[in-house]
Amino acid sequence: MAEAHQAVAFQFTITPEGIDVQLSHQALAEVYRSGVRSWKKRLARMKNTVLTGVYPASPSSWLFVVTATLATMYMGSSDPSMGLIRKIQEHLPTSGSPSGQSQAVLSAVLFSTLLWLLLIHAMRLCLRMLLSYHGWMFQQHGKMSVTTKVWSVLVCLLSSRQPLLYSYQASLPHLPVPAVKDTVRRYLESVRPIMRDEEFDHITLLAAQFLDGLGKRLQWYLKLKALWAGNYVSDWWEEYVYLRSRTPIMVNSNYYGMDFLYVTPSSLQAARAGNAVTAFLLYRRKLNREEIKPSRIPGTVIPLCSAQWERMFNSARIPGEKTDTLQHCQDSDHVAVYHRGRYFRLPVYRAGRLLSPREIECQMQRILENQSPPSPGEEKLGALTAGSRVPWAQVRKQFFSSGVNKRSLDCIEKAAFFVTLDDDEQGMKGDDPTGNLDRYAKSLLHGKCYDRWFDKSISLVVYKNGKTGLNAEHSWADAPTVAHLWEYVLATDAFQLGYNEEGHCKGNVDPGLPPPQRLLWDIPPECQEVVTRSLAEAQTLACDVSFHVFPFRDFGKRLIKRHKTSPDAFVQLVLQLAYYRIRGTFCLTYEASMTRLFREGRTETVRSCSAESSKFVKALEDGEGPELCRRLFQLAAEKHQNLYRLAMTGSGIDRHLFCLYVVSQYLGIESPFLSKVLSEPWRLSTSQTSVQQVELFDLVNHPEYISLGGGFGPVADDGYGVSYNFSGEDMINFHISSKQSCAQSDSHKFGDQIKQALLDLRDLLSEDDRTKKPASKKDI
Repeated sequence: MAEAHQAVAFQFTITPEGIDVQLSHQALAEVYRSGVRSWKKRLARMKNTVLTGVYPASPSSWLFVVTATLATMYMGSSDPSMGLIRKIQEHLPTSGSPSGQSQAVLSAVLFSTLLWLLLIHAMRLCLRMLLSYHGWMFQQHGKMSVTTKVWSVLVCLLSSRQPLLYSYQASLPHLPVPAVKDTVRRYLESVRPIMRDEEFDHITLLAAQFLDGLGKRLQWYLKLKALWAGNYVSDWWEEYVYLRSRTPIMVNSNYYGMDFLYVTPSSLQAARAGNAVTAFLLYRRKLNREEIKPSRIPGTVIPLCSAQWERMFNSARIPGEKTDTLQHCQDSDHVAVYHRGRYFRLPVYRAGRLLSPREIECQMQRILENQSPPSPGEEKLGALTAGSRVPWAQVRKQFFSSGVNKRSLDCIEKAAFFVTLDDDEQGMKGDDPTGNLDRYAKSLLHGKCYDRWFDKSISLVVYKNGKTGLNAEHSWADAPTVAHLWEYVLATDAFQLGYNEEGHCKGNVDPGLPPPQRLLWDIPPECQEVVTRSLAEAQTLACDVSFHVFPFRDFGKRLIKRHKTSPDAFVQLVLQLAYYRIRGTFCLTYEASMTRLFREGRTETVRSCSAESSKFVKALEDGEGPELCRRLFQLAAEKHQNLYRLAMTGSGIDRHLFCLYVVSQYLGIESPFLSKVLSEPWRLSTSQTSVQQVELFDLVNHPEYISLGGGFGPVADDGYGVSYNFSGEDMINFHISSKQSCAQSDSHKFGDQIKQALLDLRDLLSEDDRTKKPASKKDI
């Protein structure tokens, strides 16, 4: 094969006359360019490390401090160091040393450097203390206290210098450990609406015993960890919730993101793949250079933790028999591509430059036109990543630890990301748009159960009709981080890179571009048997998942905000009403909230089912008067907003209880209270992912360029997974999942109830507007 020969830099042959060495100048040139590119990245990282390390100061401020110190010394004024410069000079080595004048200058520079570092530390400490203040979040909208105004000005002053992506990391506060009694009190308050009297009395007794005994001891260990670790939750959350789970990550953990709803920028599969891959790599370049702006609370200068970006690319989840691990490479110059049962290595750099979109398109077209059959066992090999983790770990150790299998597996796991060129056509268009969206969601979540590599941090899926989508592994980051990437990819693909009139990518093509390399495998029959079993397990899981995806177009956050209500609280109350109508009861409800106001923060649970929300739902269903229902609605919405704020500011319930449980397991002590708490099922698991980079999408002039967002599988066997997002001002998208094996759950019926609940709450609030509206002359 031509590409195999080009991969060899030199060849030698032993002859009777000696050793005949043949050098490939092209290969050596590629090695040289690769090395130059690698060193450029290292130098850029070193520069960014310095800039980030001194933030909120700047490297140039060191020169200012040194100059000011020297100027003060030689202007004849008092010693600015109060004798410290003289002390430093006395301790400098004298043998072979420069003149006394030079020693004085050197001592002044050393003192200035120490002073500069001390000032940086003081500024960072001040910024951390300021960012620890969260009182602004609990103040009524439009009514800012004097304290908050002063605080806001100070934060702006200390963070005025343009930050890099990771500039704020050292200034973010640590996640505080709430008081045990407060967490238990809030827990009991949250479960009261869903428990019968005897159940609640029992859990209250267990809670009292826990507070009087074991709780204090476990809390002491957590406080000790909080002093030592960057975040007392995140490492245990990543390990015990994600990496130690032995069940399939497909459906149970991975999630997906969808393409534009109404628009397909190009119907050519290879072209769409070319632009999408280019957009991914451009984002990675910005990430490596830390040119991505740090995320902030919308409408504020408050930064959020950026740690989750670190393992976005060149990463994979590696299976283990007891626990998985996350493997991250500093760099990767290729992507792994799957098509019709074959795996390919596609280099994305040539001669030290990134391939143009048109060149990547040509490479993708070569893969699509490649007629070579899969090798034995290759076609469905990806099913190993879709099944249970233990068989995959055992097979990996036995059959993929050396030889050709290891080289090919390394190529996939160390790729920048994974690409699937899917033979199916997906999207909303067609005779059955509703059913098509449901099938689109299922395809992105699990595909055929073997045509995705679910262990990769990010997998791009490109369908035959040009539609795209994304599948993400969950352990390394949460949905908002991946959504930030996906927003950039969609916007760059459609508005920046674009296509020509025929639908092809733009750019030139190097005629000497070598074709993508087929990955070689040697899969023995014993391994193929495990693949078959993993595939059967994954297919059973995939077939059981039911999806209903729909855009709700009657109204959106514009109308909700007009009624002075949080859009998120509004939708959460809609979900409570819809669930009550379909089940006749309330359930433990999970809404994901971020804790990225703190260093290494990930998520916290907002327990959306509250006493206030249940009272409102019951009043509405019992036919109480509109005035009473509206008053109960406002109380429930305010309660939800307060719960969300508490979760964001480190006063949530579930992560604290989770960590207390982990400590109890380390100590080998069983807690009936904690065991009961952590065994309760989340029958309604919900999440909202809002658009973070609104500047990338002009929905006023191009309203058709909207995405439906993404979704995930159900958490409980008899429950629902609900993802929703607000597109523009007048549309809400819903992704509902459930399991067909449960007779009580039906995604489509639940979706119908959600639609009706949305309309009912709109009418309830709109009726209030009509009663408040003054009568016109015509009415009189």
